Amino acid sequence: MAATMRSSLILFFVSTLFLQGALGSFICEDLPTNVCGFAIATSGKRCLLENSAGSDGKVEYQCKTSEVIVGNMKEHIETDECVDACGVDRNSVGISSDALLDSQFTSKLCSPACYQHCANIVDLYFNLAAGEGVYLPDLCNKQRTSPHRAMIELSSNGAALEDAADAPAPSPVSF
Repeated sequence: MAATMRSSLILFFVSTLFLQGALGSFICEDLPTNVCGFAIATSGKRCLLENSAGSDGKVEYQCKTSEVIVGNMKEHIETDECVDACGVDRNSVGISSDALLDSQFTSKLCSPACYQHCANIVDLYFNLAAGEGVYLPDLCNKQRTSPHRAMIELSSNGAALEDAADAPAPSPVSF
């Protein structure tokens, strides 16, 4: 079963590369739902998974283009290795900064396997954290040295962390 799924994904990626070359664009709405999450279109806009009730009452999923632009990445589908290393779920509908309150999630996000190699996912959570007034590199440093304290500080709206609005915004993968 896993080998069949992996073969299907490889075939999809090869087909996608061929279509990108032929058509010149990568559109979220054309992606299958199982690779939609953490993908970025040719336009630089993030793809997101949405659900709705079908005419038969069953939940249907669609890949849609968001209005969120990723400045330095285009035509990107996150690898399964990054999805696993960062502890994210490609099939989730919606994303929330609440995940940062989960010490197990934050530990995976801040791990070298994720933080240093999965710029797309780190960028997304970097921006979510900043929206909560938390500077992700500081949170990750605290997570490595004192995980319990990092969660306490985060749950108090990052009051003890540096002000994300005043801090420079370096590339999230340049620790």
